[in-house]
Amino acid sequence: MKILVTGSAGFIGFHLAQKLLERGDEVVGIDNLNDYYDVNLKYARLERLGIDQEAVVDGGEMGVASSAYPGKYRFIAMDLADTAKMMTLFETEKFDAVCNLAAQAGVRYSLENPHAYVQSNVVGFANILEGCRHTGVKNLCFASSSSVYGLNKSQPFKTSDHTDHQVSMYAATKKSNEMMAHTYAHLYGIQATGLRFFTVYGPWGRPDMAPMLFADAILNDRPIKVFNHGKMSRDFTYIDDIVDGVIKVLDKPATPDANFDPMQPNPAISSAPYRIYNIGNNAPVALMEFIETMEKALGKEAQKNFMQMQPGDVESTYADTSALIEEFDYKPYTPLEKGVGEFVKWYKTFYGYN
Repeated sequence: MKILVTGSAGFIGFHLAQKLLERGDEVVGIDNLNDYYDVNLKYARLERLGIDQEAVVDGGEMGVASSAYPGKYRFIAMDLADTAKMMTLFETEKFDAVCNLAAQAGVRYSLENPHAYVQSNVVGFANILEGCRHTGVKNLCFASSSSVYGLNKSQPFKTSDHTDHQVSMYAATKKSNEMMAHTYAHLYGIQATGLRFFTVYGPWGRPDMAPMLFADAILNDRPIKVFNHGKMSRDFTYIDDIVDGVIKVLDKPATPDANFDPMQPNPAISSAPYRIYNIGNNAPVALMEFIETMEKALGKEAQKNFMQMQPGDVESTYADTSALIEEFDYKPYTPLEKGVGEFVKWYKTFYGYN
């Protein structure tokens, strides 16, 4: 397949592009390379895929060809919110499938700069949908988030639950993506599958996420911030397990569900070719257990600064992944100790702590 992977210089996008290329797919990656976090990390990911930083800076609209995957991978520095360039991209490339992972990330930052989320996550996603519509792309997989469950306290989170009470602008934009995708599935037959990601971690992760923040603070003898006094849990999911699930979904696009009842509508299915799945480990880990696992892997105890819950945050996430298991035989296989160990090994090497 020829696949567009948006956000391909990002954490999940980089790993997905690499795995697709390894199995022989042709991939076009795009990313706007914004400075929400260290751009050097994004360029380092691209370098692993054979993309030269200087060539990206000087590159034109056709992008930069990979030296590691010649004829199979190109990277284009592009913003999803640039409507004209996005339409040209779709018309020129003729994709078989699209995986939209690009987004302005971060729950907390969305409280400070909501306009960035509207541009990237709403306007940008509208451009993706329009590109698919006008060039005949039927297979669309897109990133949603466990954040859409908001004030919902019923756990594990089920995709059949209604998600109408978001507590951050980030979550609200992700919920809007699901609604927009359903509209295009209904009107234009786009086979749209949304994946609600639950706390993803692993090598090459984002610096604003807990594993990177913890590792940096612990190794530099600074206290870590432990929110809600440690009374939190997350369905931590290792990156390889996440990518495995994304590829399974790309290989089996959504179809209409004959069990959809318009009198009692299940939000996860539809009479249109549309599906929503949770993708996570289905085994939440207490925050203090995660910290202890990190301490063991680093060989160093953390100084802990216990704090109140942050605005926009939730106490616990726990994914009901039964639908993904039943329909795709999805089975996360990485235990926490192994995943954290692989992350720490990468972190020490990348940041020069060996």
